[in-house]
Amino acid sequence: MSFYIGREASKLWKRICSETTIELNLLAENWKYLLAGLVCQYIHGLAARGVHYFHKPGPILQDVGFFLLPELGQEKAYISETLFTTIFVSFALWTFHPFILKSRKIYTVLIWCRVLAFLFASQILRIITFYSTQLPGPNYHCREGSKLATLPRPDNILEVLVINFPHGVLYGCGDLIFSSHMIFTLTFVRTYQKYGTRRSIKQLGWLLAVIQSLLIVASRKHYTVDVVVAWYTVNLVVFFVDKKLPELPDRSIAAAATLLPLSNKDGRTKEENYKLLNGNSGDPADRRQRSQINGKITDDGNTHHADSSMNGA
Repeated sequence: MSFYIGREASKLWKRICSETTIELNLLAENWKYLLAGLVCQYIHGLAARGVHYFHKPGPILQDVGFFLLPELGQEKAYISETLFTTIFVSFALWTFHPFILKSRKIYTVLIWCRVLAFLFASQILRIITFYSTQLPGPNYHCREGSKLATLPRPDNILEVLVINFPHGVLYGCGDLIFSSHMIFTLTFVRTYQKYGTRRSIKQLGWLLAVIQSLLIVASRKHYTVDVVVAWYTVNLVVFFVDKKLPELPDRSIAAAATLLPLSNKDGRTKEENYKLLNGNSGDPADRRQRSQINGKITDDGNTHHADSSMNGA
């Protein structure tokens, strides 16, 4: 038993090392895109911080969602943020699953390049929208009488550039149309819809997106229009931007071999590295006859044979 655990642990470690080598090579080629995406996230935070200085509290606008959904109250407003954090962390962990699991369809670096591109396009539209018209915020800290409803004039430019993270993000006002939480949520769900392998998780993702929408309105973080606009805007942005981006390469032996080094300190070749990536250690204890099949991973992770055997079995 201990020998089996040790052998499997060795396979896992070698697979992690091989996957790290591939991802580092991709990172060396695509770091500019990742950096640009992260800079855009900062610009979006800076814009949201800036519009808070222009926010003027006023009577809450008439909203159909506020009539239909009971107000959670300040004590339960954390429920919406908790669900959003769960979605965010779950998606981030999934993007790194190629380092651990054998069944994988994505490269972590490349998937984040796409995600950041979707976020950038959606957030640019969001910045243009909420700077065009500032609505009185319905959130508790944005209402009349709250000290946080309007920020005092900054003493220097550094106060604006620092953004006051995370307090400034959690207690912002004025950046309403459309919901930033829904931008992230729908981008993550759409990405898993295309590249994920579990149909049940895809269905759960869309269900959580709907629940997140209702919780945002119920906690009075946004008006209903902010959520509705996010639903069709983000989906359209992802649809059209995805068509402009190059498709992710497949993870065949030929494709992975081009990303692996010719050899390493142990003298392994590209093909041997790829075998390690798939968990085949090549150790004498693991040399067993393996049947060769041609197939692909479906939504449920099952392998479908492309060709029947010669004897018709």
